[in-house]
Amino acid sequence: MAAARADVPILAREVNGKPLVYLDNAASAQKPRAVIDAMTAAMSGSYANVHRGLHTLANETTEAFEAARETMAAFLSAPAAENIVWTKGGTEAINLVAAGVGATIQPGDEIVVSQMEHHSNIVPWHMLRERRGAVLRWAPVRDDGSLDMAAFEALLSERTRVVAVTHMSNVLGTINPVAEITRLAHAAAARVLIDGCQGAVHAAPDVQAIGCDWYVVTGHKLYGPTGIGALYGTAGALDSLPPWQGGGEMIERVTEDRVTYARPPHRFEAGTPPILEAIGLKAALDWINGFDRAAVLSHENALYDHARARLADIEGVRVIGEAAGKGAILTFTVEGAHAHDIAQIMDRYGVAVRAGLHCAEPLAERFGISSSTRASFALYNTLEDADAFADALIKARRFFQ
Repeated sequence: MAAARADVPILAREVNGKPLVYLDNAASAQKPRAVIDAMTAAMSGSYANVHRGLHTLANETTEAFEAARETMAAFLSAPAAENIVWTKGGTEAINLVAAGVGATIQPGDEIVVSQMEHHSNIVPWHMLRERRGAVLRWAPVRDDGSLDMAAFEALLSERTRVVAVTHMSNVLGTINPVAEITRLAHAAAARVLIDGCQGAVHAAPDVQAIGCDWYVVTGHKLYGPTGIGALYGTAGALDSLPPWQGGGEMIERVTEDRVTYARPPHRFEAGTPPILEAIGLKAALDWINGFDRAAVLSHENALYDHARARLADIEGVRVIGEAAGKGAILTFTVEGAHAHDIAQIMDRYGVAVRAGLHCAEPLAERFGISSSTRASFALYNTLEDADAFADALIKARRFFQ
């Protein structure tokens, strides 16, 4: 993947006098030149607000904006661009669904989540627990980091209204069997939201094959800009949601006496949307599509395997999450050292890793840890990066011995 690395300008810089080894991709990926150039070109050569203008710049920008929606639909194998709602990120997309579903939630209705969820796929459902009397049911995680599917199925009942689970854990790297989860949930007459913020990057999702009602992605993990995400929904699932925010664009007609709302997806896109960000995200998706997805997955897994093998020789390191078929996320603890200290020492050697709870406190509690360090690999990382990571960790470990 040398070509991918050459496309990303920031990877040429140094940190603390060392070549940058960027392994914080699960938090936010770096941006290829194609994204930077696309956004710059849109700002400098053809920018206006979208949809309602009749002049040339408005028409050009609207075409670029809607072309991005079509590209996202194709990327997720959605049936049509109308199934894609632009949001400001994955978190907003989940909140949009939770708010809409919440209008029909009754006290005692159940929402099933897993112990491996990111806070963005926990807190919105907790808000329904607080405000509507919903009951959260927790699907447990096994010691290896896999989801206990038998326990998950046992949680489903006639009271289950929503199942909300991650496609790929941002801490464990576990890739969940989301098609099977969806099948079981639908058999219980529950609707399904899949958090695909990691899965869209590493698992090449086909939303029609998965069969879920909603699938959520965020742009900045897909090598695109911040401030944009997308919500996929089936036509029926989107139609079932009331408007979330009011304003321009999301209406058909407004009078002093009444208002009528636009059809999805525009019903959920009040106000000026993230225009430049959508154009940048399209460039990111086009860039990703320029690589063989299977080859990218194989490359990322090889980096993980190499780094994991190096860690086996370091005393006091505990790896969190080793489920079969997992993605290239390596989370670990070091005996006698806090994760923040490990990350800061590794930064001295130019290695950027994540440290803390990773917005997944229930999962940390499940594994009995107060913090952990995470290295997450992307298509532009190399075996040299994996070795630099291991070498920096060895030096950090020695500091605490």
